[in-house]
Amino acid sequence: MNKIINIFAFVIVITLIYSCGSDTSIAIDDFDNEAQALIDNDTLVQFLKNHYYDTSTDSVKALVPGQIALHDDEDNLKSMSITENDIAYTLYYYMAQIGTPTIDKGKPSVMDSVFVKYNGQRIVDTDSISGTFDSNKNIWFTLNGVIRGWSHGFTNFKGGDNITDNGPITYENGGKGVLFIPSGLAYANFGSGNILPNECLLFYIDLYDFVKDTDHDNDGVASIFEDPDGNDDPRNDDTDGDGALNYVDQDDDGDGVLTINEDANGDGNPANDFNDENNPTLPDYLNPAIK
Repeated sequence: MNKIINIFAFVIVITLIYSCGSDTSIAIDDFDNEAQALIDNDTLVQFLKNHYYDTSTDSVKALVPGQIALHDDEDNLKSMSITENDIAYTLYYYMAQIGTPTIDKGKPSVMDSVFVKYNGQRIVDTDSISGTFDSNKNIWFTLNGVIRGWSHGFTNFKGGDNITDNGPITYENGGKGVLFIPSGLAYANFGSGNILPNECLLFYIDLYDFVKDTDHDNDGVASIFEDPDGNDDPRNDDTDGDGALNYVDQDDDGDGVLTINEDANGDGNPANDFNDENNPTLPDYLNPAIK
């Protein structure tokens, strides 16, 4: 999955570009991301008007007479509004199958680990799609560490049932569909490999399974809930200011006691322990005054 950018690597790339000084030819601050988001949406809308989903081959094809354009397929084409870095984007997804697992765990969060199959193509223009630029049949990854179009897109589907029996790993009844991703939720104005700057992408996806409430640092608090500032993004919370974000920090308040051990009531969840009379709503694991 070498084409799928890790968010931390993305930050490093940006840092390196800035460190090049005034001689760099890339003027990041001057790029109008908001305007590009509008352009991307126009591109995606027109693309959806020019294509349909062929259920016999599970693929997106150029619209032909007698078929319903994706844009008009209200039963299966959905959209979601996403704000990243104060820019509003619209992500479109085709729901071929939401997923009907025997044991329903719900849908993954943007921080959960998922087991998937995918195939990616570039939306060259409103009338054409490139060949496959990346694919993988069976791979685990965490949704906080990939392009944001994936982070949010997969949350609309459910995992399936593992029916493996002395053979290749096999799942059935999992979620299946297509993500139509604006460039701002993919590789933005940087591009990556064969992906050009400001290029919208299309991904066929299958969600086989996921780890509900993934806990990246095994501290007893699910990563999706390590969001003390309440902005629905655990990727920017660092309570003790040590450079390690809470969801990968085993001692969130830096008091020398591991978060997993700040569980006074012993129920396995440090997030519901409050023992500071002066801060009754602050959980112990985020309160350096309580050890």
